[in-house]
Amino acid sequence: MRIVVRVPNWIGDVMFALPALESLKANYPGAEIWLAGAPWVCDLLAGEAWGERVLPLGPAKGLGGLRTAAHDLREREFDLGLLLTNSFGSAVLFALAKIPERWGAKHEGRGFLLTKGPRAEANDPPLHMVRYYLRLLEGLGLRTVPPEIRLTVTAGERERARADLEALGISSDRPLVILNPGAAYGPAKRWPAARFAELGRLLQERKGADIAVTGAASDAGLAAEIGAALARKPADLTGRTNLRGLLGAMSRAAVFVSNDTGPMHMANALRIPVVGVFGPTDPRATAPFHPPAAVLKKDGVPCWPCFYRECPYDHQCMTAVTAEEAFAAAAELLR
Repeated sequence: MRIVVRVPNWIGDVMFALPALESLKANYPGAEIWLAGAPWVCDLLAGEAWGERVLPLGPAKGLGGLRTAAHDLREREFDLGLLLTNSFGSAVLFALAKIPERWGAKHEGRGFLLTKGPRAEANDPPLHMVRYYLRLLEGLGLRTVPPEIRLTVTAGERERARADLEALGISSDRPLVILNPGAAYGPAKRWPAARFAELGRLLQERKGADIAVTGAASDAGLAAEIGAALARKPADLTGRTNLRGLLGAMSRAAVFVSNDTGPMHMANALRIPVVGVFGPTDPRATAPFHPPAAVLKKDGVPCWPCFYRECPYDHQCMTAVTAEEAFAAAAELLR
């Protein structure tokens, strides 16, 4: 049996979906299971058990792009397609690929394109996304396994990270705290860079920590702002690593401090202690799934949760979180 799973489009959601993928494997132990998703999924899962069967999907722009992607899937003659995405377009893709069994949540009017699936329901209070994906499988009549999110780092990846960090002045004699000030979703999810800088200063002065800053190339300005405020220059890794390289760097960290974004969940999958700063999003759905972790979120903000990409107001859900609060959470995890 050949199964293809359309995995989510965001790093964090792929992390949350890993227990559902393990459950699918447990239900079909003899099946050949492939993952279809954004090209970065290949990078993230390289070296993992899932990494051997990843089909990168380019952006299906227009009907021509959709047909090309469908043709690529159809050639592999899959028996079953499982949609972990809720979009109408992903269901169209599997239908055009002529996959006989197409399973997923009946959402956004796409039920007629599926052969099996529970109706999507609102959850109050929200389910953690790990539970959401597992409940989808249960709605399809499949049994689920105890949820665990885990990634591995090879010895070679650890060694390359050690050498790269040492070249940037990071000492193995001091605790390394990684700051992740970006958020691909949008600036509303970003704790101000000035707060990250103040946190870095406190960690250097009170804990003797080394600081590294991670992120995409577009986050270089945030890293520069943080670095300019610190007495000891941090290692700037923004735009310098792929996802596997980022995992290697994370494996060296004593604590990872981040906005609610994909790398936070990558660190959590490595069991690196995490401090997550939450603003417009709901930690009941996207908090780090495993300990050790601390969540910083301000209650009483009248517009929360808005899930906006950009804040049209005063961004108090994020600005109300102080550097001292983040330091206290990080210091507790450093013990």
